Amino acid sequence: MEYVKLGNSELNVSRICLGCMGFGDATIGQHSWTIDEEHTREIIHRSLELGINFFDTAIAYQLGTSEQFVGRALRDMARREDMVVATKFLPRTDEDIANGIDGRQHVLNSINSSLEHLGMDYVDLYIYHIWDYKTPAEEILEGMNEAVRTGKARYIGIANAYAYQLAKMNALADKNGWAKFVSVQNHYNLIMREEEREMVPLCHEDNIAMTPYSALASGKLAKRPGETSKRQAEDAFMHFKYDATAEQDQRIVERVVELADRYGVEMTQVSLAWLLTKVESPIVGATQLHHIEGAVKSLDLQLTAEDISYLEEPYLPHKLSGVMAVNKPVMAEEPVWVKARKNV
Repeated sequence: MEYVKLGNSELNVSRICLGCMGFGDATIGQHSWTIDEEHTREIIHRSLELGINFFDTAIAYQLGTSEQFVGRALRDMARREDMVVATKFLPRTDEDIANGIDGRQHVLNSINSSLEHLGMDYVDLYIYHIWDYKTPAEEILEGMNEAVRTGKARYIGIANAYAYQLAKMNALADKNGWAKFVSVQNHYNLIMREEEREMVPLCHEDNIAMTPYSALASGKLAKRPGETSKRQAEDAFMHFKYDATAEQDQRIVERVVELADRYGVEMTQVSLAWLLTKVESPIVGATQLHHIEGAVKSLDLQLTAEDISYLEEPYLPHKLSGVMAVNKPVMAEEPVWVKARKNV
């Protein structure tokens, strides 16, 4: 296993992060394809054997049961100080707002719930999961800073954000002497590369680590034509993210297959080997042992510059999909420049 410093932090993380969205009680929550605690423990145990020390979960995953499964497994199998545990919190609900719970208190309530689920005193990385357009940025940052100040989180990160939002938040944090974001967890893979327009340059300039989710495009970059899985059959969110661009994406998938055959490896290794040239630690989900084993093997494949260009060449611009396609800013009034133009 290879390890890397996570942006402007002191965290040394494995180059593969185990994504834990596939763990949790399948009878509750958003997903019907998640695996039970026994199989979760098998995958976490194998991940530890392979040298993975970075685990990413969220309070939203199967109503907190992912956090519970992950917490119990890690407490039984590893020393806490050797692990880097990340979890995430959601925006305030309408009920929170009606009850007068501000952003700061919401963050603190959320981390307390997550720590209870995990059975831990702190998380290493606490992540703002989805931008809350109903809550002032200062309130969110104040709560996250309080979590760091009190030792409940070592560092903070952000997910599903625009580059301007990340830059704005870190500028506010800098102004107020608060903890700044050290990582960003956005949607980035070989068939969804919109992050390269603004987020990638920002992260490179400010040394903010990139830990993208959907590293294998919900399995589309790991399965040959005709192959399927329970997740691909039942994951409506996957279809929402990728069905609209399936035809143009297929040209890239075909090149992944071609290179996999050329090198005698699995598609997973090619897809992740490409992503590992771009980011610090991609988040890779696993619901079977071979998923995480294949992910770790990607570290052994060194693509040439020609390979990388060949994989990238067919890409066409994509519209945003997933969380950011449905959770986006609502302009309250016309921009200043529109008003000025009307007054000319």
